[in-house]
Amino acid sequence: MTVLALDQGNAGDAFLADAQKYRRELLAHCYRMTGSLHDAEDLVQETYLRAWKSYAGFEGKSSVRTWLYRIATNTCLTALDNRKRRPLPSGLGGPAADPNDDITARPEITWLEPLPEAPRDDPSDPSVIAESRESVRLAFIAALQHLSPRQRAVLVLREVLQWKAAEVGEAIGASTAAVNSLLQRARAQLEEIQPTRDDEPAPPESAEAADLLARYVSAFEAYDMDKLVQLFTADAVFEMPPFDTWYQGPADIVTLSKNHCPAEKAGDMRFLTTVTANGQPMAALYMLNPQTGVHEAFQLHVLDVRPAGIAHVVAFKEDDLFAKFGLPATV
Repeated sequence: MTVLALDQGNAGDAFLADAQKYRRELLAHCYRMTGSLHDAEDLVQETYLRAWKSYAGFEGKSSVRTWLYRIATNTCLTALDNRKRRPLPSGLGGPAADPNDDITARPEITWLEPLPEAPRDDPSDPSVIAESRESVRLAFIAALQHLSPRQRAVLVLREVLQWKAAEVGEAIGASTAAVNSLLQRARAQLEEIQPTRDDEPAPPESAEAADLLARYVSAFEAYDMDKLVQLFTADAVFEMPPFDTWYQGPADIVTLSKNHCPAEKAGDMRFLTTVTANGQPMAALYMLNPQTGVHEAFQLHVLDVRPAGIAHVVAFKEDDLFAKFGLPATV
């Protein structure tokens, strides 16, 4: 039974109905903590269930929003006990692979997942602020996975939500000194994992991002590898979980596409570019099934677009992600 299906006849239910306006930002919060859309959805549901059960003890010493975040944070910390982190292939520690070698799917690894982007109607809305694009970009979420769950919680609450150290300590049951120590170590680890870049990513709605995305799609659909190689930065990275390897440089990325992509000619691939993920441009790839003559859901390509070109592509291949993004199974 879902939370919304509970009886709406008492004060707790009325509170819970009103608290639904925080659902989207709580989803982003749980996603930052777990790196999983599926887990985040379950944890938000669990957060509301816990809030409903404990509403009688809510004394109003903090806002409802803050109270829900505290519950969500602790729900995530409990869920993350003894769970392995969700990496991308490039985060497994191995070097860039040779595109001429065989590739191996590793479905037993719990891979990082993308997050559908919500409508951004009002940038002053707290839910929009809490889900700022920088705080859900794939590179940031992947870097968070290298931190311990408590480090993640402290970093997100302090840096993304801008809570005071004392508030964070109260939320996770730690002293202010412990919070500051966790934050210092988390910042140092993040800088080592993901050094600050000089260039800024292009937002999906920018002319620059739209042009590169259109050229990327056009090159694949036309199976024109010469055009594709021109779109990447010199150090571009391409990876495609659940395969456990990653590739660097335009030449290797194109060789990978030639060697391991099921497409063989123009028309074998079609794309939809109607949605975005993690505050980044995204192209949904549909591959032709020669037996049925239908283009079927294949991969979700999430692009990191920089002034010099496409710097990073993560091509996610997971059957139910298309439905999670509201995309059709075939085109």
